[in-house]
Amino acid sequence: MADGAYRRVLGNPKFQELVRTRSGFAWTLAVIMLVIYLGFILLVAFAHDLMAMKIGGGVTSLGIVLGLVVIVSAFLLTGIYVHRANTRFDDLTRDLTKELS
Repeated sequence: MADGAYRRVLGNPKFQELVRTRSGFAWTLAVIMLVIYLGFILLVAFAHDLMAMKIGGGVTSLGIVLGLVVIVSAFLLTGIYVHRANTRFDDLTRDLTKELS
């Protein structure tokens, strides 16, 4: 019985749309974060002078500011994912659940 229900869910076009949409969005955000992080690491590794440049009246360096940008971007991308999950993905899940009930 459980095997039949499992196959019914997997074969449902709404389930396939949910998986495809959610996976695509998650991979897009992961690539964006990877580019941001790797960009920062490459700057740290190869642009010492740029990262050491003093800004804000010599109080801090560009490297510190960019490091904070990396952290804030991670929070923002997480917030974007959570917002999408609570709206679009929950709607798709709700529609799927109604159809399968």
